[in-house]
Amino acid sequence: MRRLDKLLFGAGLALAAAGAATSAGAAEIVIGLQCDRTGPTQIVGTHLCPGYHDYVNLVNSRGGVEGNMIKPIEVDHEYKVPAGVEAYALHKKEGAVLISLYGTPHTQALTQKLTEDKIPGTSPGFGTAAAANGENFPYIFPIAASYWSQAAAGVEYARTQLGGDLKGKKIAYIYYDNPAGREPLPVLHKLRDELGFELQEFAVPPPGIEMSAQVLDITRRYRADYVLSHLFGRAPSVSMKEFKRAGYPLEKVLGFVWAGGEADIEAAGGFDRVEGYSAMQFAGVGTDYPVLNDIREMYKAQGKDAPEVMASTVYYNRGVFVAAVHLKAIENAVKAKGSGDITGEDVKNGFEQIKGFTLGGLLPPLEITGFDHEGGGWVRIFQVQDAKFVPVTEWFHGYRDAVVELLKADASRQ
Repeated sequence: MRRLDKLLFGAGLALAAAGAATSAGAAEIVIGLQCDRTGPTQIVGTHLCPGYHDYVNLVNSRGGVEGNMIKPIEVDHEYKVPAGVEAYALHKKEGAVLISLYGTPHTQALTQKLTEDKIPGTSPGFGTAAAANGENFPYIFPIAASYWSQAAAGVEYARTQLGGDLKGKKIAYIYYDNPAGREPLPVLHKLRDELGFELQEFAVPPPGIEMSAQVLDITRRYRADYVLSHLFGRAPSVSMKEFKRAGYPLEKVLGFVWAGGEADIEAAGGFDRVEGYSAMQFAGVGTDYPVLNDIREMYKAQGKDAPEVMASTVYYNRGVFVAAVHLKAIENAVKAKGSGDITGEDVKNGFEQIKGFTLGGLLPPLEITGFDHEGGGWVRIFQVQDAKFVPVTEWFHGYRDAVVELLKADASRQ
């Protein structure tokens, strides 16, 4: 009973927020929103999930999606798989036509249920990389660069930083030792064999707050030319401090998408302490996007100050990103059906029609198709320069042919 009370408490907060923007008698479309506000990855969830709600409230304040109000029901699952499965049951009961997943273990646990129930679930920047193949995983949508695409982009960026040729170079891969951390390995192994670089892997046991031995191995024994860092939760900030303590130049460290938020930088001592550190992003970073100005104006019209959480732009903006892609899929579904009485299957088809929707540059040039459920695997690299995040690349994807080859090979094994 206590577990259910906690789940419904999180749901109640979300419903209250949605209710403020819902007019009497309007049709409602329910989305299940899973989140972690109190568990080991709360450094992400406490910023991402408010961004999601703010975008939904903005759209609702303008009349909703084709006249239909959007009702996200949030559940804080604390990054625990049983709680995530329980949350899914609640969302399904409430009539959700779409589930915003949170966490690779949770995505893996719910993939079969989503497929059986024909309810699409999104796993932006995490989850099972093979699910980018929509022909094999019809109801899972990464909608952002999967861990395979992140690994490929990381190798491509390392190549540009090491003179254009990786042959004989030493790349270290330090990762959180769970299914998410191990997910990029097939791409890294494939590219190692094709490009001729050395690769050593350094696993960091959960919760990722002790890695001095791994960092010393990378910097003193292995003497890595470049480091790819796939850490999350509290671990990224620990890694930055450890590499700095070891005297390793942070210019040679690239974090995957969950290793480079403002909250991670602050936990490492602040931007002035991690000059040169780079991180890949799947959504725009910073405050200068039209949609963020619209959200600030929404709060102003309500006589409120914009929430402080908006200043943590990496994870907050991703919440806006996810909500925007969700609502675009719902918009496509409603337009195709001619009413708001849509199903999960309608929303699935709506996702597969998304193309050229960039939200003023906050989103990369996604093109989601029946085969490609991650929309191209786009990322952009931002580096800490002069105590702030600065973009150092445009949107790009690395070794896309290699990723697609793995996607097709995985499908052939099913």
